[in-house]
Amino acid sequence: MRVWRRMWQRLGLALCLVAGGGAALAAEEAPFYLIGPGDSLNIFVWRNPDLSTSVPVRPDGRITIPLVEDLPASGKTPSQLARDIERELAKYVKDPMVTVMVTGFVGPYSQQVRVVGEAAQPQALPYRANMTVLDVMIAVGGLTEFAAGNRARLVRTVEGRQEIIELRLDDLLKDGDISANVAMMPGDTLIIPESWF
Repeated sequence: MRVWRRMWQRLGLALCLVAGGGAALAAEEAPFYLIGPGDSLNIFVWRNPDLSTSVPVRPDGRITIPLVEDLPASGKTPSQLARDIERELAKYVKDPMVTVMVTGFVGPYSQQVRVVGEAAQPQALPYRANMTVLDVMIAVGGLTEFAAGNRARLVRTVEGRQEIIELRLDDLLKDGDISANVAMMPGDTLIIPESWF
């Protein structure tokens, strides 16, 4: 009985290692998050609590922290920004070690999805991996009663050219037609017109 139990434990461990390896591979292939205006950052400076702080990224894409003013942050990964802060702090502190953690996600404008027109709450949303138009509609609270959902359009820029994709939001939201669900891309603009009574 013990022999069988040990075999099953080893098999379970092997399966966990294989599954974990697949997850690690998928995480490595995912693009890194880019900081944008409106993001909230926690900046931790090891062994220097007076330099550790929480700051928003200003509309101009810069941050100010103790000893460092007007440092560009927008368009960088948290790790890239941490290295930039270390270079600046090295003028005042010996061998600074910095970690940047994003706590409020907005992302750069080029990575946002915008929803305009007859959405319950038109707004710009941070793009998330594998986001669909259904995810966007849930985030904006659905359509208003005056929306012409099946005349909605998605404007997407591909290689410098604008593409227009016709959407069927009424079919998706009211009839549950999942074939009307469309994958979103960073920078997409969803336009929902008003119905013509």
